[in-house]
Amino acid sequence: MFIARVVGDVVSTHKHAHLSGKKLLLVRRLALDGSEEGAELIALDVIGVGSGERVLVVQEGGSARALFDDPDIPAQAVVVGVVDRIDLDAEHSKP
Repeated sequence: MFIARVVGDVVSTHKHAHLSGKKLLLVRRLALDGSEEGAELIALDVIGVGSGERVLVVQEGGSARALFDDPDIPAQAVVVGVVDRIDLDAEHSKP
């Protein structure tokens, strides 16, 4: 699981039948300080988030299959929560 920012929507008129009717998002992983790191990733949206929101992403194919009760869904990442804030202890906070 990791924290990411939604940077866009993915629109696809032709896609795998098991993705029909499901919203696809483009997300970018965030470091603890909020800076973006790494490449973008396409994730399924199960909670209805929008561009710019900080979210929790589960990156494991079994999660998508369990959440959608579909053993054949071709997805590896799913947005499962909205991050309101992050509280770090002093050891992990930057000065």
